[in-house]
Amino acid sequence: MANKKIIKNKKIAKLTIADNSYEFPIYSSTEGESVIDISRLHSEANIFTYDPGFTSTASCESKITYIDGENGILRYRGYDIEDLAKKSDFIEVVNLLIYGDLPNKEQLKKYRRLISRHTLLHEQIINFFQGFRRDAHPMAMMVGVMGALSSFYQDTLDISDSHQRQEATRRIVAKSATIGAMAYKYSIGQSFVSPKNNLSFSENFLHMCFSNTAEEYKISPILSKAMDTIFILHADHEQNASTSTVRLAGSSGANPFACIAAGVSSLWGPAHGGANQAALEMLEEIGSTKNINKYIKKAKNKKDPFKLMGFGHRVYKNYDPRAKILKGICQKVLKHVGIKNDPILKLAMTLEKIALKDKYFIEKRLYPNVDFYSGIILRAIGFPPEMFTVIFAISRTAGWTAQWTEMIEDPIQKIGRPRQLYTGNKSLKYGTIRSKKNTR
Repeated sequence: MANKKIIKNKKIAKLTIADNSYEFPIYSSTEGESVIDISRLHSEANIFTYDPGFTSTASCESKITYIDGENGILRYRGYDIEDLAKKSDFIEVVNLLIYGDLPNKEQLKKYRRLISRHTLLHEQIINFFQGFRRDAHPMAMMVGVMGALSSFYQDTLDISDSHQRQEATRRIVAKSATIGAMAYKYSIGQSFVSPKNNLSFSENFLHMCFSNTAEEYKISPILSKAMDTIFILHADHEQNASTSTVRLAGSSGANPFACIAAGVSSLWGPAHGGANQAALEMLEEIGSTKNINKYIKKAKNKKDPFKLMGFGHRVYKNYDPRAKILKGICQKVLKHVGIKNDPILKLAMTLEKIALKDKYFIEKRLYPNVDFYSGIILRAIGFPPEMFTVIFAISRTAGWTAQWTEMIEDPIQKIGRPRQLYTGNKSLKYGTIRSKKNTR
């Protein structure tokens, strides 16, 4: 599964600094933009590039996910996301991302069995949850417990052993759902519910979240399909903040549980995985359909700090292919559960209709994105906004483990070491500082 050595094309990039000229090879991708190899830039020209956020820098070679933001394309291992969402399920997609191709029936059956047998957590992990405050954010528990898995499963910490790596990836994916469900149960003050191996991944997650000792949760096929689709659509998204964090942490040789915990931490931010929670909180702030026009005016006012969350996308310029899929799922879910008694869901649907017709939204390309629809669906299923990012993290363990595995097996992989443009003080004398008056 290791990446082959990159093949250079015949094109060369020339960089002229003062009177000196330097040449750097250009590499062609299978699809998308070519890249300039500047790995020798500092050694030859004694200069670095400056790229805040690394938005114009390819930090690695990867065969996992392809995105074309202009045309609304998302592919896992070459397969269109629309086909996977319609024809596949989450565990099959996990297998695809990690191993490189869709499994046959026997391979998939075996993989499902392996995942299901790793859903249980060590009994002592319950003690970890007892140490959290009841009002702690479920993501705080997710970060802590995911990293703590390394202290319980020490037989899968040798990253040089391919068998241990595979076992670790299966444990992470399987146990992430159990951890997420436990975080939810703990936050609402209910006892934990054990997983059931006869259920699918999505069914099992719903079971662990909504069953209790007094009443078995009746799993709706419509809701479990919606849950599975959300998992698939969030499984990977190329080299974003959290995935890059996982790779950067992994480049040091850190164990896989620590690397995934680092990814969970990065995902927590409202600009990343927390965007769907932010979208629902925005709807709660608007409060009623009567206030929509008022808040749209606020959004159009550049001086107003209010932002419409859940609209537009940094990568997808015309439409988000994941949102297109979830819109259809959203309609089915809302019809199934009914929205008459939920003013927030009714508000969301009204806002969607306005956004699709309003000239301002159209010109700014502020279409409802995946966070908008996933938030509505998850609320309709019964999850509070605090759980949205946890569900995102469970989904993304698929991509994170695949990306981590690919990085470990890459023969040209090296420890990450970004550079900086230093703008601080030059060399100062300690005595000079002490002699100055303290103006703070």
